[in-house]
Amino acid sequence: MTPTAPQFIQQLRGIVGVESVIASADELLVYECDGYVVEKKAPDVVIFPTSAAQVQQIVRLCVANKIPFVPRGAGTSLAGGTLPTGGGVMICLTRMRQIVDVNLRDRYAVVEPGLVNVHLTQRLKGTGFHYAPDPSSQGACTIGGNVATNSGGPHTLKYGVTVNHVLGIEFVNPEGDLVQLGGPLSEQPGCDLPGLFVGNEGTFGVVTKVWVRLTRDPVAYRTMLGIFETVQQATEAISEIIGAGIIPAALEMMDQGIIGALEDAFHFGFPLDAGAVLLIEVDGLEVSVDEEATQIVDLCTRQGAREVRKANSPEERALLWKCRKQAFGAIGRLSPSYCTQDGVVPRTQLPQILEFIEATSRKYNLRIVNVFHAGDGNIHPILLFDERDQDQVKRVIAAGDEILSRCIELGGSVTGEHGIGVEKISFMCEPEHSDGSEHGPRRYLFTRTDIAVMEDIRRTFNPVGLCSPGKMLPTAGACGMEHIERTGKRSAM
Repeated sequence: MTPTAPQFIQQLRGIVGVESVIASADELLVYECDGYVVEKKAPDVVIFPTSAAQVQQIVRLCVANKIPFVPRGAGTSLAGGTLPTGGGVMICLTRMRQIVDVNLRDRYAVVEPGLVNVHLTQRLKGTGFHYAPDPSSQGACTIGGNVATNSGGPHTLKYGVTVNHVLGIEFVNPEGDLVQLGGPLSEQPGCDLPGLFVGNEGTFGVVTKVWVRLTRDPVAYRTMLGIFETVQQATEAISEIIGAGIIPAALEMMDQGIIGALEDAFHFGFPLDAGAVLLIEVDGLEVSVDEEATQIVDLCTRQGAREVRKANSPEERALLWKCRKQAFGAIGRLSPSYCTQDGVVPRTQLPQILEFIEATSRKYNLRIVNVFHAGDGNIHPILLFDERDQDQVKRVIAAGDEILSRCIELGGSVTGEHGIGVEKISFMCEPEHSDGSEHGPRRYLFTRTDIAVMEDIRRTFNPVGLCSPGKMLPTAGACGMEHIERTGKRSAM
């Protein structure tokens, strides 16, 4: 039976109701891509369950009919992680958005996967606790999606990424069974299976519930904006701050292109002639944050900062963070389309990778702006283009590949928090029957032995391969998406 067969559609509607199944071509276009707009492929069906029991029934029906399926949250992912490469059923979890429990005494919350990240933050206001992972898409992204890609965010420099805050996961495995890994206890015997599950990008099953760790609120904050003439000065200041033994809660950099877009959008008073700004926040006890803030101002000044502004009220701090969190939204003022990369380099290599990005911008005649988590070397070069122009699309793909290859060469990785999805599969491992000559300067993250071990683990969770096929690993049975040659010949572009 095919996913578009009337009988199959009717069976899906019998599980969730007529209004919770989308099968018409015009409505399916909404789900043809996530935040990575370069590749597009609409699912055959989108279904909206509201319970774990419904997810189980959907998965079992798909397996019985050998139909692939892929989970999706808000679609804010940026590497094609929710792209239904081989068609099939998209299980959209946005209606499973309840906060099931908040246990402040034991410092955890239980939430459904479709809960928007910031809604948990809002629920916890005034309790003295918060959920630390705060991606820039916090106002839209879901906890389930954060689990899938092991999302980070500005404050993860000090507090860690999603995996450091997940205690347990309930999910429907690719055979339709409801499984729980971990739970409310902070320490579990045996292997760290929740840690293994986080970052699987939807290939191990469909999340239905998550136990997350809550963190006590800091007593005090000091938030600063360092203004620099050049990107080089800003990156040197970053190294000096970390080298001095200071671990800020957040250390973010924005270059001149982003500064202009944000100023147009929010009128904060950013200096439009600055080469770069650093958004720096320290938190903790009053005495310690004052001392650290004084050190940071001194270090920035010594590295050429012409000014270090301090947020003098909660309102000023909130506005600064609003500007940073909505930086990607402001990009719409610069270009009709953009592609955000997610490379990582050692902090000491930031000047080198930024210099390379600038050279790549000139080489491909593309405008590239930068906003990123500078404290941990997680860069987000944003390539501006018009997706209606196929020549620009090809140049964007080539430029992005060169930047990511350079990240590997500098001792880094091609992803820090966006995942591999379909975009970066070709960086995972050199194709088996290749001499490497056709790939030019490309570097690879893993050996074939590494990939073989990962395949074994995935088969343990996903033996039939129907759950999120074509994601993460360059393996056979990936619906034609394995070993993508980055020549601009993309599927359904």
